[in-house]
Amino acid sequence: MYCMVNIVFLVHPTSAQQSNGAPRVVPAEGYCSMYGICANRSDGKVLNCVNATKAVKPDTLFSTRIQSLCPTITGDVCCTVDQFDTLHQQVQQAVPFLVGCPACLRNFLNLFCEMSCSPNQSLFINVTSAKQVKNITTVDGIDYYITSNYGEELYNSCKEVKFGTLNTRAMDFLGGGAKTYKEWFAFLGRQANPNEPGSPYLITYRPDLSDSSGVKPLNTTIYSCGDPSLGCSCGDCPSSSVCMGSLSPQSKTETSCSVKMGSLKAECLDFSLVVVYIVFLCAILLWGLLYRSRGRTGFPSQTKPPKNADDKSNNNGNVPENSAQVPKAASSSIVQTYMSTFFRRHGVFVTRHPLLVLCASLLVPILLCIGLIRFKVETRPEKLWVSPGSQTAYEKQYFDSHLAPFYRIEQLVLATSASDQLEAPTIVNDNNFKLLFQIQKKIDDLRANYSGSTVSLADICLKPLSTDCATQSVLQYFQLDPKKHDDLGIDHAKFCFEHYSSEETCLSTFQSPIDPSTILGGFPGSNFTEASAFVITYPVNNKVETTGQENGKAMAWERAYINLVKEEILPMVLAQNLTLSFSSESSIKDELNRESTADAITIVISYIVMFAYISFTLGDRPSRLWALFVSSKVLLGLSGVVLVMLSVLGSMGFFSAVGVKSTLIIMEVIPFLVLAVGVDNMCILVHAVKRQPDGIVLEERISNALVEVGPSITLASLAEVLAFSVSAINPMPATRAFSMFAAMAVLLDFVLQVTAFVALIVYDFRRAEDGRIDCVPCARLKSSTVAGDNGGHQRLHFVARYMKDFHGPILGYRPVKFIVIAVFVGLAFASIAMSTRLQPGLEQKIVLPRDSYLQGYFDDLQKYMKVGPPLYFVVKNFNYSSASENTNQICSINQCNSNSLLNEIARQSLSPETSYIAKPAASWLDDFLIWMSPEAFGCCRKFVNGNYCPPDDQPPCCQLDQDSGSCSSNGACNNCTTCFLHSDLHNGRPSTTQFREKLPWFLDALPSSDCSKGGKGAYSTSLDHSGYENGIIQASAFRTYHTPLNKQTDYVNSLRAARDFSSQMSKDLQMEIFPYSVFHIFFEQYLSVWKTAIMNICVCLGAVFVVCFVVTSSLWASAIILIVLAMIVLDLMGVMAVLGIQLNAISIVNLVMSIGIAVEFCVHITHAFMIGIGDRENRVRQALSTMGASVFSGITLTKLVGVIVLRFAKSEVFVVYYFQMYLALVLIGFLHGLIFLPVVLSLCGPPQKTMKPIEQSQTPPSNEQT
Repeated sequence: MYCMVNIVFLVHPTSAQQSNGAPRVVPAEGYCSMYGICANRSDGKVLNCVNATKAVKPDTLFSTRIQSLCPTITGDVCCTVDQFDTLHQQVQQAVPFLVGCPACLRNFLNLFCEMSCSPNQSLFINVTSAKQVKNITTVDGIDYYITSNYGEELYNSCKEVKFGTLNTRAMDFLGGGAKTYKEWFAFLGRQANPNEPGSPYLITYRPDLSDSSGVKPLNTTIYSCGDPSLGCSCGDCPSSSVCMGSLSPQSKTETSCSVKMGSLKAECLDFSLVVVYIVFLCAILLWGLLYRSRGRTGFPSQTKPPKNADDKSNNNGNVPENSAQVPKAASSSIVQTYMSTFFRRHGVFVTRHPLLVLCASLLVPILLCIGLIRFKVETRPEKLWVSPGSQTAYEKQYFDSHLAPFYRIEQLVLATSASDQLEAPTIVNDNNFKLLFQIQKKIDDLRANYSGSTVSLADICLKPLSTDCATQSVLQYFQLDPKKHDDLGIDHAKFCFEHYSSEETCLSTFQSPIDPSTILGGFPGSNFTEASAFVITYPVNNKVETTGQENGKAMAWERAYINLVKEEILPMVLAQNLTLSFSSESSIKDELNRESTADAITIVISYIVMFAYISFTLGDRPSRLWALFVSSKVLLGLSGVVLVMLSVLGSMGFFSAVGVKSTLIIMEVIPFLVLAVGVDNMCILVHAVKRQPDGIVLEERISNALVEVGPSITLASLAEVLAFSVSAINPMPATRAFSMFAAMAVLLDFVLQVTAFVALIVYDFRRAEDGRIDCVPCARLKSSTVAGDNGGHQRLHFVARYMKDFHGPILGYRPVKFIVIAVFVGLAFASIAMSTRLQPGLEQKIVLPRDSYLQGYFDDLQKYMKVGPPLYFVVKNFNYSSASENTNQICSINQCNSNSLLNEIARQSLSPETSYIAKPAASWLDDFLIWMSPEAFGCCRKFVNGNYCPPDDQPPCCQLDQDSGSCSSNGACNNCTTCFLHSDLHNGRPSTTQFREKLPWFLDALPSSDCSKGGKGAYSTSLDHSGYENGIIQASAFRTYHTPLNKQTDYVNSLRAARDFSSQMSKDLQMEIFPYSVFHIFFEQYLSVWKTAIMNICVCLGAVFVVCFVVTSSLWASAIILIVLAMIVLDLMGVMAVLGIQLNAISIVNLVMSIGIAVEFCVHITHAFMIGIGDRENRVRQALSTMGASVFSGITLTKLVGVIVLRFAKSEVFVVYYFQMYLALVLIGFLHGLIFLPVVLSLCGPPQKTMKPIEQSQTPPSNEQT
C-alpha cells in the first residue's frame, strides 16, 4: 500500500469570466496574448491578465532564473516574476514523475515554458474566453496551437516513462492514462473546479489550423527519449537504439517433437511407443507361430520334473484339497533353508508357549506407547510442506528478518450471480454500495478479546503513513465516507475507475490511488463498470513468529471476523441476492485443524467394516448353524484389529518420544493403511493353517503353515517397510513424517503378526477343537453338534475351486496368453504416454474439508481476481559506494546500465505470458536518486542550519487547516534550498557520504503534491538499513506483480521463471539476487517433483529387487517381480493422468507405497510357483490353487473393503489421493497378480530348483493349553 498524492500541474494561472467579447489578439512576433496576474480565484489559484502587450525584456537576475527552467526562452519574455514563480511552483509537481527521463522532462517543461513566457506567445496562443473579476478582464479559456507532429513526438517521448512507486506509467498520473497525445493534451487542458487540482482556465490544444490568420503552431525541437544527450533509461524508453537488443522480450519457446501423418499429428513419444508396441506384438506372434509350426502344443518348460516328484508331476496342477506343499518344498537356497528352519522352529515354539510369546510381543508396542505423552500435531502449512533446508525457506527467513514479513490478508468477495443463459449482471450500483458501507461499519465496530483487552481492526491493520488503515475497497473512492457517497453518487466511482491516479477526490483515506483492477472482479477487458464482483482486502501487520504469540492479537481478531461474517454479514449479502466468499490469514490453519475430526467417523467405520470382513473371511461356513458358533473367527479377527491398533500407537509413541511431530494425515491414513496390510497377512496365515491336513497335530500344522507362507509374508512386509523408508527421503516434512510413521507401524505389525497373532491362532484353533463357542470360550457345545462338521472347513471354498478348476486352465490356453500379454503390455505403453501428461501441484481446495467456507473463496479468487500476487526481487549486499558500479547495475533512470536489474525486469514485463511478470518494478533506488536530484527541486531540501526541509505543501512549511485538510503557505520554508547542485554530484550520482546522509531523510519523507517521491510508507520496508553506514545495504527489495495465476501450473511456472531470471541476473551482474513471493515456499517442491518421483520409485524398485533376490535366491524370479511391479506403477500413473490427479509429495508417497503393497499381489504367487513341482504350466496351476484364493479374498477384497469406505470421507484429499489411488492400485495389482503374472510365469518363469524333502519335526506336541 503506497501513499501517493495525486499530481496535477497547473499551467499559468488566469481566471476570468467567460465573455463572448474577449479581445482578439492579432498574431505577431514579439507580442503576448496574456501578461501578468490580475486576480485570484475563490480557491486561491492565480488568474492571468488578457494583455496583448509587447514582450518585455527581463533583468539579468530574472533572465537567469528563466534560463534555469526554460533554456529555450531567451531575450524578451511574456511573463512577470510572479507568473514565473507560479509556473516554477506548479511544474515541480510533475518533475518527480519525469525526471528519470530527461528528454521527456525537457519536452514537457518546454511545452509550459513556451505557453507562459515565450516572446512570440501571440503566434500560437489565442484567448478565446475572458472573465471579469473585480472589473479586471482575466483569461478563462485559450486555444493553444501546436503541430500534430509536435504533439505526437512529445507524447512518444513520455508515454513509457514509469512511476515506480506504484508500478505504473507516469502517464496514468500526468495524463489520466492517455493512450494518444490528443487524450493527454485534453487531460492537461481541462478547467479544474474550485479546490481541485488542474488549470484555472480551459486550454484547448489545436493541432490543425482552420484558417490562415497568421497563427504559427508551436513546433519547437522535441528531444527523443533515445537522444544520447538526454538519455532515458531502457525502462522508460524501450524504443531507444541502445535498448532494443536488451529489451526485446526473451520468450522461452518450448519446442515439442511431433510427427504428422496426413491430418493426424502425434507426439514423438506417443508415435515411438506405438511403433515399439507393434514390433513387440509381431515378435510375440512370430514366436508363437514358430513353436506351433514345430508341433509344440504350448511354450516349453526349460526344466523337467524332478525324479522325486513321483506322480504328482503329472496331475496337471491339480492339488489335493487337503494337502500342503510344504513337506516337499524346501529349496536348496541357503536363505530359504534358513527361513524354513526358522519358521518351523518358531511355529513349534509359539505353539508350545503361546502365552509367553503373546505377553512378550505385546510388551514392545505397549512400552513404545509411553512416548505418546510427548505426542504433538503439526498444523502449520509452512512446517508441513516446506523443507527447513529448502532454498525458498531460507529466502523467506531472510526476507522476513531483514525486511518485514508480508502482511496478513483478510478478504471479502461479493459477487452477483449469473442466471440461466445470462451472464452475471454488474455489481456497480447504489444498493450494493450502500450494502458495502453497512458491512464496512460492522468491520470497523468489530472488537475481539485478547488476554483481557479488546482488539479492533485499527489496532492491527497496516498503516503506511501511521494514520489510516490501508483498506483496499471500492469505498475508498469516497474515502470510506457514506455522506460523500450520498453527495457524489455512483457516477463518481465510475469516474474514479478511469481517473483513480489523477484525481485527488479519488484518493484513499491513506492518500494512495486505488487501482480498480485490485478491488473489482469479473469485468471484461478494462470495462470496470461491468464488474460483477467487489473485492475488499484488509491488510494486517504481520510479525516474525518465534514463540507463536507474536500475532496473537491479529489471530484473535481474525477469529472474531470470521464469526461476524458467518453470523451477520453473510445473511445481509444473501438478502441482496449476492454471493459472498471470505477468508482470513489464519483460515487455512483453522480449517485444517477442523479437518482432523471431520473424518474420524470414516476411520471408525473403516475399522468396523474391516473387522466384520476379516471375521467373515477367517471363519468357516459349516453346514450346521450351531457349528457356526464354534467355527467363526470373530474373536480372532477382533484380536487382529487390536494388534494393528497397537502397532500404529507404538509407531506414534516411538517417534513422539524422539521429537517428531505427527500430522493429520498420519492420524487418519496410517491406521487404515496398516489395517489393510495387516489383515492381508492375517488371512494368509489362517488360510495356510486351514489348508494343512487334518491328520497332523496343531503344532505341525502351525509350523508347516509358517514354512509355507512365512517367507512370502516376510518378503512382502520387508518390501513395504523398504518402500516407506525410501519415501522418508522426500524433503517434504509432512510426507517424510508420514513415511517414517508408516514404516515403523508396518514393521511392528509384521512382528506382532508372526508372534502375537500366531499365538492367538493357536488359542483359537484349540478352542475350536474343544468345541468352545467363539467370543464365549467358557461355553462349550456338545461334541456331536460339531462332529458332523469336523473337517468341513477343509473343503475348498468357491474362490479356491474357481482358481483351481477355471481360472488356471483358462490362462493355460495359448490364445489367451497372447491376448493377456498384448493387453497388459499395451496398457503399460499407454500409461507411459499418459504419465508424461501428469501435472505437478496440489490444489488448495483438495486439502480442505468439502464443507469449508474456503472452497467458495478459492473458486472466486480464480474466477474474479485480475491481479497476481506481489513479487519481490531481493538484492543482497548492495554496495552503494562511489567506487562500486552496483547503483548503475540496479537502477533504471537515466545513466543506469541498459542491462540493469530494473531495466531487465521491465523487459520481462513485456512478455508476461512467459515471464509471469505483469509490471516494471517499484524501485526505492530510482525514487531516491530522483528525490535527491537538483531537478526535483521540491523534494530534497534543507534549512539554513542543514536540517531536512519538507516540501512547501507540508507542515511546517504551511499551516494545516484541520477542517478542510488544506495547507496554506506560511513562508516558514522560504529560505530552504535544494540539497545539492549539479556540481555537487559525481556523474549525476551522489557520493558515498551524500548517499549515507540523505537516505534516512528520504525514508522519512512524506509524499505529497509538491514531491511525490517521498519514501515513507512506500519504501519503509523495502530495504534493511541497519548497518548501512558501512556502505553496504544488506537487503534491498524491488516489488512488481505476477500476472493472474489461476492454476497450479501457473504458480509452478511463475516460480521457475522468476528463479531462472534471478539466476541469470546474478550471473550477469555478479550480485546475489533472488525472487520472493508468499507462495514460493509451497511450490518449490514442484520444480523438481519429477526428479523426486523417478528417483524414489527407482530406489524403491531397486531395494525391493534386492530383498526379493535375497529371500528367493533367484535373479530370474526377482527380475519378473520387478518388471510386474514397474508395470503396476506405470499403470497407476496412467490412471492418475486420466483422473486428473496431480503429481505432488502425497502422490509420490502413494506411488512408492504402491510398490510395497503391489509386492503382496506378486510375491505369494511367485513363491508358490517356485516351491511347486512339475513343469511351468503345472506349477502355475498349483500356485493359483494354493495362493490364488488367498490373494483374492485375503488381499484384494480386504483392501477393497477398506478403500471403499474412504469414498465417503469429508475431505477431498482422502477421496482423491487415497480412495481413487488406492482403488486403482488394488484393481491394477489384482489384475497383474492373478492374470498377467501367472501367464508370464507359465511362459518364462524361473526353472524349478532341486527339491528335497523337509524333515518333519520329531518333537512331540506340547500339552500346554494356556
